[in-house]
Amino acid sequence: MTRDFTWIQAIAVLFGEHRLYIGARKTVTWDHEIDHFEISFDGEHVHLPEADDANWKSLYVPSLKISRTKTVNSVVVELKGRFKIIANAVPVTKEDSRIHNYGVTSEDCMAHLDLAFKFDVLTEDVHGVVGQTYRPDYVNKFDVRKKMSVLGGAKKFSTSSLFAADCAVARFGHHDEKAELYSLI
Repeated sequence: MTRDFTWIQAIAVLFGEHRLYIGARKTVTWDHEIDHFEISFDGEHVHLPEADDANWKSLYVPSLKISRTKTVNSVVVELKGRFKIIANAVPVTKEDSRIHNYGVTSEDCMAHLDLAFKFDVLTEDVHGVVGQTYRPDYVNKFDVRKKMSVLGGAKKFSTSSLFAADCAVARFGHHDEKAELYSLI
């Protein structure tokens, strides 16, 4: 489940007819005591109490569970038998911003997600900004000199919205269950 850090502000997980959104809320200043997560399932807000080990389970997908690992800013999302995502909402530090020229200002601390993934079943032909890194033939061509580059190229992975399946390599809309589950956009 280890990968290099990311500056991902939100992810969309599409499986079957379902949509899961996990994002870091924009914030002017970072406060470690305030929860910076925004989570929704099929367009509905997921209420996850601010308490260690708090849980949320979907009524429509019983194998989907979201759990807090800390009171705020740390969750585990699991679709039993398919995947586990560990997500932490964290700020981009002033030092990170200085090194990578991200432009953190006094009006936006640039909260983002620190992510780790574990897949129980995965095809060798997985695609997506994050998904491609799990391919057995993956070679990192990431250019750290770019201000906000897209791993694998914006040409392949740009979409009209986070849940849109209109990028060049999208496989959603096909009736291949494996492709629908594991093409991460």
